[in-house]
Amino acid sequence: MALPFLPGNSFNRNIGKERFHKSQHWGFCNNVRMLVSEDKPGVGGDLLYGQKIKPKHSVFPKGDGTDAPSWVAFDKQVLSFDAYLEDEVPDKRQEIFRIRFYKIYFYLEDDTIQVNEPEVINSGLPQGTSIRRQRIPFPPPNDDQFYTVYDFNINVSVVFYGRTFKIYDCDPFTKNFLKKIGIKLNPPEQRPIDPYMKMRRETLEFVDPFRPYQSFDTLKRFIQYDGKVLRFFCLWDDSTSLFGDRRELVLHYFLCDGTVEIREVLPSNSGRDAMSSFLRRGKLPKFGPPGIYQPGQITDRAVLNVYGGLSEWRADGYLLDKYQLGKVEQDFYTDQDLSIGATINVWGRKVLLCDCDEFTKTYYRTKYGVDNFTPISCKPPHLPKIERKYPPYTGFGSEEDSFRSCVALKPTPHRRNFRKIMELDRLDMKCERSEELQVSQGLDLNNWKGGEEMQPLDRQDYSYNRFGSKNTSSSLEQLEMPIRYEMKMGNAGGMFLKRSRVKKPGQEVFKSEFSEYIKAEELYVGATVNINGYLFILLNADEYTLNYMENNTDKFPYSNFELAIQKLKQEKSKSREITQVFAAADYNHTKVVPYNTFRDILMSITMGKLIDQEFITIARHYRVPEIVDPDLAYLIARAHEKFKKNIFENFDMFIYNCVYEDREKKGVLPTKDIRRMCKSFRLPLDDEFLDCLLSRFEDKDHQINYEIFFSLLNWRMNPTPDLQAPPYLKEKCEDVWVGMPSPIPVKYVRYLDFLIDVYGLEDNLL
Repeated sequence: MALPFLPGNSFNRNIGKERFHKSQHWGFCNNVRMLVSEDKPGVGGDLLYGQKIKPKHSVFPKGDGTDAPSWVAFDKQVLSFDAYLEDEVPDKRQEIFRIRFYKIYFYLEDDTIQVNEPEVINSGLPQGTSIRRQRIPFPPPNDDQFYTVYDFNINVSVVFYGRTFKIYDCDPFTKNFLKKIGIKLNPPEQRPIDPYMKMRRETLEFVDPFRPYQSFDTLKRFIQYDGKVLRFFCLWDDSTSLFGDRRELVLHYFLCDGTVEIREVLPSNSGRDAMSSFLRRGKLPKFGPPGIYQPGQITDRAVLNVYGGLSEWRADGYLLDKYQLGKVEQDFYTDQDLSIGATINVWGRKVLLCDCDEFTKTYYRTKYGVDNFTPISCKPPHLPKIERKYPPYTGFGSEEDSFRSCVALKPTPHRRNFRKIMELDRLDMKCERSEELQVSQGLDLNNWKGGEEMQPLDRQDYSYNRFGSKNTSSSLEQLEMPIRYEMKMGNAGGMFLKRSRVKKPGQEVFKSEFSEYIKAEELYVGATVNINGYLFILLNADEYTLNYMENNTDKFPYSNFELAIQKLKQEKSKSREITQVFAAADYNHTKVVPYNTFRDILMSITMGKLIDQEFITIARHYRVPEIVDPDLAYLIARAHEKFKKNIFENFDMFIYNCVYEDREKKGVLPTKDIRRMCKSFRLPLDDEFLDCLLSRFEDKDHQINYEIFFSLLNWRMNPTPDLQAPPYLKEKCEDVWVGMPSPIPVKYVRYLDFLIDVYGLEDNLL
């Protein structure tokens, strides 16, 4: 009874199969029918009975492990195995087999294998690449499969095309890789010894050739070290001998042939002849001078006898001395004997190696592992300085002139500090204003006798100019109001002291040492200066002087804002009292106070801890900026002064050009045209001053009446009075003085910012 045709009851294996094509196994070759391929599958691509398909990819196909293919993931990664092969040697009595060593390289990217045999000198065998890189199949009957990485291990044998290779070791990378893929490594074996090669070595050890023809091959050393020279800096101390001194040398050691060359470093003006070399290039013996040898006594080979011409078959030759009897042994310096701190014998001269160059350090560090390259100074020890004594000052000329006459037979002028002159002298327009201080005459020390009370002289105001380039100082009476003081004091204005250096008091006149003079660092507001017996109190300074002192606080510590503030912070316990005093002084709540009020409050608080220079420094830091708006007459006077100095009178050309430009005859031109015309005619006014002057003549339409403008600038036709300096404000402390008042440094001070920075009293003030 047949089974019903239901799902699961049918034995037809073609159910669900869609491919039924047949592979082409037969073809024609030279018009002969023959089997084309045995590897093609059967119907529908199914394998035939007993048929196996060879894999077409590596053991690491795409998708296993990382997503990258094997030829990317394992690029340039090769496993290296050490193997040997026992090769039979027929028809030879001395050996039956010979052990040949190989390197097996397995390329992970495509499972290819390459076998190389290292070359052995004088082996007489073809060596090199034994099996080119390819995929090697297993021996039959598994020749349809190929070797993979899992088939390799230590102490295993592999068969490549009928030759059995025994693997006895591998490199560290191979061991690490095999462990990572899960292969348990076998312990490595010792490399086997070839019995024939062992027998050859033992035979050669006991055989001493009758004619030892040694070969001295220096070509390899020359090729390896040609152009490479070790350089040492040396010292030959010959100061113990008569007229000897210390000689600095440079030693060159040539690595290509072991020769030494020494050159001398001659300092300038040494008085020695400039020799090309101190020691000619050659091998340097350690125990030189060795003596005098006969010609032919120092040779590489010793010839015992020469033979030839006895018969036709015997060639000419010579017999060498293999025992080298009577050979002269010479010991030369090599690179191992040279090091920093070593003393070498240079033909009887003791030369000390003090230092070397970078190439020499690298050479010794790489070859010998030396790391200590501490140099030794080649310079001689400093000689004790002998103090020279000079005769005292004679009183004629300056002290420098007298000193220069004692230094050399032919006196030379004293050298000035040229750099200081370039920085601070007239070339930089600083000498006329450099540290210009207002001073007041105090007491006359010349007419004072001991035990008597000092009588103050009439107080007068002077202008004290401190010249920084030549360290000279001069005092001139103020020229602003000379008539007033001539009327009140009865003294005529003029020169009080010419420009010269001023000595400090209490010094001996006729002495060997230089006198001490008043320096710029000793001058500050509030200081008392003794000039030739007259005491001067420095009251104030101009803007340039104060800026110079604040920019050089290392020389002028009293102009250091930070140091002055630190003194005020010590009075922090009086912060509430200070706040109340400033609040009472500022009854209009403007947060600013006049300078005199600010100075009086700080003087009452500090109780003499701060000097006037420090008061000025603090006040200048917290000063209220002044908006200076000069009137038109002052601007015209300044312009006329510049025109007079430059002798500029070409004002008619301005008006002629303006009339030509004014095509509509309105008498006005735009401001930009007037400015362009002034620049084109090279009007001797700077840009800022010219813009300020043009703005005063400009109307609402930005136009200027050129006739009025240039007529006022014409100092020949419309002269103006000489330029007068603006009046100064008096200091409060000068009201009791008779002399001319000095200008105060600032007008108003921002006391609120001062209290916030010093005491942090912002909340209390609010």
